[in-house]
Amino acid sequence: MATPSLRQLDIFAQMVAAGSMARCARDLGVPVEDIARDIASLEMRLGYRLFEGPLDRQRLTPAGRKTAEAMTLLSQDQEETWASGDVAPPPPPAPAPAEAAPPQPSRQADRQSIVLAAPAPVFGHFQEALAAFEEANEDIAITLDLSIHLGEEARAALEQGRVDIAYFYALGEEPGLPSRYGWSEQINLYAGADHPLARRDIVTPDDLMISPTLAMEPQNGLRRIIDEALARDGIRMGAPVLETDNMFDIMTILREGAGCFAAFGPLARDLGRMQGIRRLPLERPLPSIEVRQALHPRADPDSPAHALAEFLFL
Repeated sequence: MATPSLRQLDIFAQMVAAGSMARCARDLGVPVEDIARDIASLEMRLGYRLFEGPLDRQRLTPAGRKTAEAMTLLSQDQEETWASGDVAPPPPPAPAPAEAAPPQPSRQADRQSIVLAAPAPVFGHFQEALAAFEEANEDIAITLDLSIHLGEEARAALEQGRVDIAYFYALGEEPGLPSRYGWSEQINLYAGADHPLARRDIVTPDDLMISPTLAMEPQNGLRRIIDEALARDGIRMGAPVLETDNMFDIMTILREGAGCFAAFGPLARDLGRMQGIRRLPLERPLPSIEVRQALHPRADPDSPAHALAEFLFL
């Protein structure tokens, strides 16, 4: 597996198919603890639970089922981008046998489709509202796209007609992309409890310049928007000693005191609750990240997509 994020995606697919951590570990020939660690790391990165139930028979949560569907579409879209000699893309997740619902082809054929794009942590913010909308509108099928994070990605997907509604991270209104403000999420910095900065009463911008950092991989949408926000605010961070999308590795290195880590949203919330990790007492607040919503430019005000967009703002 080329990167930790691909490993977690593969583990997730295998867990869905296996239905239990023990069976998944046996199929892959790895310890159960490794499976639990990778699933927990992925759940932390997404901001919501993927599985529930006893360890010997786990089942997808409603959010996990949506994520499995979205990752299936993502893996299908990416299959042609893999260069020869690279590891094969992870197998698309399929509902576990115990959960599979009987097929209803005639009903599915009559349903109207809405494609909703959102970063996974944003989906976690309104997953209950989305489930309520689907329950109240059985003639509408909602497909989730978790590949879009930033404004330029949302603009391209909307203009090409690949999605009907897009949520994205931004630092304000995006030029050429009509959108509306949803909410803001504060960037905070975290370090191990024994890190020198965590023991200070106040941490200044000058302290941050000389302190090593941990970061997600450069192409990660969360990393890119954080870097842009800090640069706009004149905050310079020390060079990264680790760049990875594997949250387990980041948590481990944080606790060892090797650097500090910037996060916002559900990820920041979860980090702040973890033993051995502290939020740094900054001299002044770091900038916030906006979550914005945009609709297809030719969306009919009476369309199901428009109704869903309004419902998610209630």
